[in-house]
Amino acid sequence: MSVLKGIIPPIITPMNEDESINEEELRNQVNRMIGAGVHGLFPFGTNGESYILSEKEKERVLSVVIEENRGRVPVYAGSGCVGTKDTIRISRMAESLGADVLSVITPWFAKASDEELYDHYRAVAKAVKIPVVLYNIPARTGNSLSPALVRRLSKVDNIVGAKDSSGNFDNMLQYIEKTRDLEDFAVLSGNDSLIYWNLLAGGSGGIAGCANVYPKTMASIYEKFMAGDLEGARKAQDSIRSFRDCFQYGNPNTIVKTAVAMLGYPVGNCRAPFNRIPPKGIEAIRKVLDENRELGLE
Repeated sequence: MSVLKGIIPPIITPMNEDESINEEELRNQVNRMIGAGVHGLFPFGTNGESYILSEKEKERVLSVVIEENRGRVPVYAGSGCVGTKDTIRISRMAESLGADVLSVITPWFAKASDEELYDHYRAVAKAVKIPVVLYNIPARTGNSLSPALVRRLSKVDNIVGAKDSSGNFDNMLQYIEKTRDLEDFAVLSGNDSLIYWNLLAGGSGGIAGCANVYPKTMASIYEKFMAGDLEGARKAQDSIRSFRDCFQYGNPNTIVKTAVAMLGYPVGNCRAPFNRIPPKGIEAIRKVLDENRELGLE
């Protein structure tokens, strides 16, 4: 399970003006991320706009990422759907293309009980041979994976980790506490502000949207921490605060993709209708990027 560690960017999906996938720039972003020292790639996650890509587009995006990656870092694939049957189909597709790990978000829209969530994840894990990571993001899905349920699911073969994007540090801490006795279970932070604290508590790193903007800086949180440079790791963690403050101006996915475009990469806009940032937000992003450039963030 050594692949489940470090900083894994939920890589953005570059798009052309007509909202088709810009495959050339996607390949460029793959190489940009790997060149900056990230520890994995996660196509069509939340920042990759998985919620708005068709099944055929997901298959193509994953194929391009795996092909361009050429085995250099582990590739995660977001395969969660509302229904168990659909999740299994997408999971098997990702496995057949060569994904190393599956990230399975909780079902959404309809409220699910713990028993229903347990049955869902167990069925998915049984249907594939590659590792499955649980993905908890209740603000987006309306369903939450409790620490007790994560503990229970950690005993299922093939379920090897959990990503917590609840923003509740105590929830993530309980994930770590309840699985600490399992050497092969990893807890990843889905909140970029908590990666350093995740590592201090015994976690394994983070799936970090801000790594699309500052891949080298984000990767250094993990690298410095593992090298024993706790002060350096904390400073790297603190350095992204000003950019995260820009999230007040819109959907974080839109803020991240807009910032990458402002850095000079032709990644396009997020798909409509999730593509608007007010003028004061654009100004704030530009100001932060300029300031952080002077500070050496990259």
